[in-house]
Amino acid sequence: MKLLTGTAPDQGKPQVFAVIDGRAVLLAEGDLTHIIAAQAAGGTLPAPAPDAPNYDLAQITPTRLLDRPGKIVCLGLNYAEHAREGGYDVPDYPAMFLRAATSMIAAEAPMILPKASVTFDYEAELMVIVGKGGRHIKQADALNHVFGYSVFNDGSVRDYQRKTHQWTAGKNFDGTGAVGPFVVTPDELPEGASGLRISTRLNGRVLQDSNTSDMIFPVARTIAIVSEIMTLEPGDMIAFGTPPGVGHARKPQVWMKAGDVVEVEIEGIGICRNPIQAEGDEAAQGFAAQ
Repeated sequence: MKLLTGTAPDQGKPQVFAVIDGRAVLLAEGDLTHIIAAQAAGGTLPAPAPDAPNYDLAQITPTRLLDRPGKIVCLGLNYAEHAREGGYDVPDYPAMFLRAATSMIAAEAPMILPKASVTFDYEAELMVIVGKGGRHIKQADALNHVFGYSVFNDGSVRDYQRKTHQWTAGKNFDGTGAVGPFVVTPDELPEGASGLRISTRLNGRVLQDSNTSDMIFPVARTIAIVSEIMTLEPGDMIAFGTPPGVGHARKPQVWMKAGDVVEVEIEGIGICRNPIQAEGDEAAQGFAAQ
C-alpha cells in the first residue's frame, strides 16, 4: 500500500490516506504512529471504509509522517562513489550519526537556509520506517521489521559538518531535512527497496542520478548492524546515505539558495519536493513546519 499523510482542504488536522488509483482515500486520523504501532503488535494495515472521503492528490497538503519520530539514524558514505568524491575511503562498517526531530520537516514545507552558512547542500536518500522493533535482529529476519519506505531530502550544512570529525552539527540545523510525502509498504517494492532509481533535481537540473542497488550497506544488513547497538522501536527511521553528485564535490561547487526548489525522487515511492527559504520566517522553521 502507498500511504500519504497530510491535511485535506475541508479538514484542519493531519490524516492518513491510502493512495488508490491516483486518489487519496481517507484511512485514519492523525499521523502514522498508531498504524505503525498496531502493525508492530501483530495487526494488519487498516482498509479504507467503503464510503471514505477521497481527494485528488494535489488537494492534500503533506504533513510529517510522524509528528514525534523516535530515533533518526543516518548512514553516511553508503555509496562508494560518494565516499570517494568526498575524499573518504570506502567504509567496511557503516558511518552512523543521529538527526534530531527538530531538524525534520514535511515534503513541500520550506527547507531553511541557515543564517550561519551558505554551504547548504542537497542529498537524495532512501528512508526506512521501522515497524516491529527489536534488538540483535538477524539479517535474515531484518526486512520483517520494515514498516515502509519513504524519500529523504537530506539538506546538509557542509562547513559545519566539517568543523569536527563528527558530522552532527552540519546535519541538525532546524528545518534542513524533509521526508515524505509517501510511505510505500514492502510488498509494493523489490526486496529491501533495491534496484530503484534515486535522483535529485535542483531547479529542474538533474544533479544526482543513481540506484539503490549501489548501496554498500543494504537495508537488511544495516538493520542488523544498528540493532546490535540500540533497540529499534516502532516509528524509528533509518536514512541510507546519498549517491554521488553532491554540490560540495562539484567544480564549481553548487549550493542551494533561497528561492531554489529541490526535488528528490525514488522510483516506485515518489518525489519529496521542497522550496529553499532563508532563515527568518519563524513559522516555517524546524518543528513548527507541518
